Amino acid sequence: MEKWLKWAIEIQSLAQAGLTYTDNVYDIERYERLREISAEMIEERSGISLEKVKYLFCNETGYQTPKIDTRAVIFKDNKILLTHENNGTWSLPGGWCDVLESVGSNTKKEVKEETGLDVETVKIISIQDRNKHNRPIYAYGVCKVFVLCNVTGGEFTENIETTEIKYFSLDEIPDNLAEEKTNREQIEMCFKAIKDENWQTQFD
Repeated sequence: MEKWLKWAIEIQSLAQAGLTYTDNVYDIERYERLREISAEMIEERSGISLEKVKYLFCNETGYQTPKIDTRAVIFKDNKILLTHENNGTWSLPGGWCDVLESVGSNTKKEVKEETGLDVETVKIISIQDRNKHNRPIYAYGVCKVFVLCNVTGGEFTENIETTEIKYFSLDEIPDNLAEEKTNREQIEMCFKAIKDENWQTQFD
């Protein structure tokens, strides 16, 4: 990660913590300005509009912590399941962990919503710091949790997020992956995990 982005993220985090814990109106003004500066830094270097940066980067309250993204890893006949998203890219099924959901329940929910399949969770393959593996870099932390699952029932139904599902062998993985969600390195990791009976959960 580039130094300027690290600085912007740290400034944003400190400002958000300050806004959470102070009641002093003058300090609130200072912390709000620091937050704006961090957003302006990202706008200047990324080309993303200030409005969008603020929406993604400066609209949360409370002490800042990483978000959780769960990804279901489902195999059949040595092939991995990918979802074809409505923008034409492919990804492991999954998404943000919702309020009141655990890693396990959220994984099941996302699979059901995106594929129509019912699954049971088996084990965690890996927990990754998203910004160390995926592009583009996000201005906030994300923990990506890859969960091995077994299908127990259900069938695909088209929905607002995905247009189809398909199983791929490693040499069939499509080039048009949704890199911000799933990249080839992560898919290769999943294939290694399913072939290794002694696989140990990896984490950054």
